[in-house]
Amino acid sequence: MTTFGPIFVPDDVRRAVSDRGWFAAMLEAERALAAASARVGVVPGEAAREIAAGCDPAGYDLDEILAAGRAAASPAGALADALRARVGGDASRWVHFGATSQDVIDTAAMLVARTVVARTEADLDGAAAAAARLAEEHRSTPMAARTLLQQAVPTTFGAKAAGWVVALADSRDRLRALRLPAQLGGAAGTLAAFGDRGLEVAAAFAAELGLAEPVLPWHSQRAPVAELGAALDLAAGACGKIGLDVVLLAQTEIGEVAEAAGGASSTMPHKRNPARAVIARACAELVHANVSVLEAGRHEHERAAGAWQAEWTALSESLAHAAGAAAAVHECLDGLQVDPERMRANMTSDLYSERDRLGLDDASYLGVSETLVDRALARLREPR
Repeated sequence: MTTFGPIFVPDDVRRAVSDRGWFAAMLEAERALAAASARVGVVPGEAAREIAAGCDPAGYDLDEILAAGRAAASPAGALADALRARVGGDASRWVHFGATSQDVIDTAAMLVARTVVARTEADLDGAAAAAARLAEEHRSTPMAARTLLQQAVPTTFGAKAAGWVVALADSRDRLRALRLPAQLGGAAGTLAAFGDRGLEVAAAFAAELGLAEPVLPWHSQRAPVAELGAALDLAAGACGKIGLDVVLLAQTEIGEVAEAAGGASSTMPHKRNPARAVIARACAELVHANVSVLEAGRHEHERAAGAWQAEWTALSESLAHAAGAAAAVHECLDGLQVDPERMRANMTSDLYSERDRLGLDDASYLGVSETLVDRALARLREPR
């Protein structure tokens, strides 16, 4: 994370994607590999226990390991060397047995992702619930619908909030449906070091970590990362769209909504900036920029030269800022203040041109809006 991380990303998420968060996840992968190999009978049980004892992150010099990893363009080998040194004796030969650097880092990536995705889902849930409350409360509050930033026809604020509900719920469900697989293939994806027990070890490894078991190693088949990136992008995009709507509705000249705790200006004390909405939109932009790396998917042969390494930072940033977008929009909507009188006052007579041309009445617009609210609320109540 950059210097500005605390502005955009919750503290627990920053810890999860930090160097130390990744380092702890890599050690957990090494522990699980030894435990799974022992369960299958490839590694001695006592060695697996000694390796597990050595996988406590405390006491390792992370800066030293990262500096040593530069020579190999990967920190996993240096970490394995440090773990061997800590374990010592006969058990050290079983450290990292049968694995390659990508196995450890890809598996760590899925562990980090699982932690952050769970936090993001919770905030999307909270934001959707807040949007649902707004939709219910304002199901009949008239306002101007706007297309191309111009007033279009009458709608209700409830109908607008209903759209937010569905977008947030859909995004949450896409994240929830992700399969985050363990990675274990050995030097070139053949599992050769495990002899005829390779697939058994891979299955036990995934089970030990509570990750999905892949059909085959996916060293250069990057669908799991691309699908994760796409789901993060859609979630952040839904939050960014809501943030933008709030920013536009909170403009001084519009004044239809306001955040409960508006952000102050450093030089203009009269301003009440929609800071949470601004953060949600900024986070969405950062996710979208980083996800392009995750969705590239062009990894040569059995191990990529550069494309895989580029994923590490892009994934951390995407996870962090998707979580940041969800947290910001949750906070924004939880305390959003709505001004029905201002909404009504802003509606111009031109809004009724479609009504007059088609011979409709105002009830036609309000009735449809209430139906949309009901459908959105029903969507939120669907079994997960």
